Amino acid sequence: MRIIRRRGWEVSEREVTPEHVALKRRSLLAGATTMTILPPLIARADAPVNTDYKPGRPVTDEKYSTTYNNYYEFSESKTLWRDAQALKQRPWTIKLDGMLKQPRTLDIDDLLKQVSLEERIYRHRCVEGWAMTVPWTGFSLPSLLKIAEPLGSAKFVVFETTQDKVMSGLDAPFYPWPYVEAVTIDEAGNDLAFISTGMYGKPLPPQNGGPIRLTLPWKYGFKSAKAIIKISFTDKRPTTFWEAIGPSEYGFWANVNPAVPHPRWSQASERLLGSDERVPTQIFNGYAEQVAALYADRKNEKLFM
Repeated sequence: MRIIRRRGWEVSEREVTPEHVALKRRSLLAGATTMTILPPLIARADAPVNTDYKPGRPVTDEKYSTTYNNYYEFSESKTLWRDAQALKQRPWTIKLDGMLKQPRTLDIDDLLKQVSLEERIYRHRCVEGWAMTVPWTGFSLPSLLKIAEPLGSAKFVVFETTQDKVMSGLDAPFYPWPYVEAVTIDEAGNDLAFISTGMYGKPLPPQNGGPIRLTLPWKYGFKSAKAIIKISFTDKRPTTFWEAIGPSEYGFWANVNPAVPHPRWSQASERLLGSDERVPTQIFNGYAEQVAALYADRKNEKLFM
């Protein structure tokens, strides 16, 4: 008898959504989006699903993942989603600067014309110990690197979040605004690294980082910069937002590891939004096969947290 061992992010055939159900969902979403006045590239619901990325657990109901959010620029409350609606999604530009062949500023819709949108269903793990599974629409971060054309000497990619006047949380003086996160060039070039512009077949809502955010499923969620307005390339490792606030609790790498606790709580399990079920946390959030090799020569670094 042949024993099939599935990887942590795979699902069995019986768990796959039937084709007729998936097609019906897309038909309904497509009909809904025609009723909204939104740029078609970011609003379209028919982006193909990339089936290479299977989360191994049910998708979180949209009502939970869009109303339970961390976004300190607005508030420390998890129910900030109403306040976030004040953030305008257009016009929107992203500045590409630093060690590039040609630094420039791109309009978001011009950028979207240069990439292929797809849907990927990823696990999302918060360092606070809660988790969700989300169908993100967007494009691969490696495709953005091709557009940006970084110099060979660039080692890090730095993402900066907008500072808009509607964000009341920016008045908090003890946070080192703007929000800055970063990854290495090789992390950014990994196939899993993703730039999200939508979720659940709809435009990305502002409380979840709309109109454009970083999505790194093998890292803790605080690495995922929201409402990106600048992407910089540098040869020096930057001090990121949470690393600056609490270097004893939040390091640069922030990879998920159930065996490495936060100084104030365990990371061995996580609470699933919607059901509140507690499940074991997986190394690299279940994506070790795709990303563990990135850190093979960095064992002397504090890779987790």
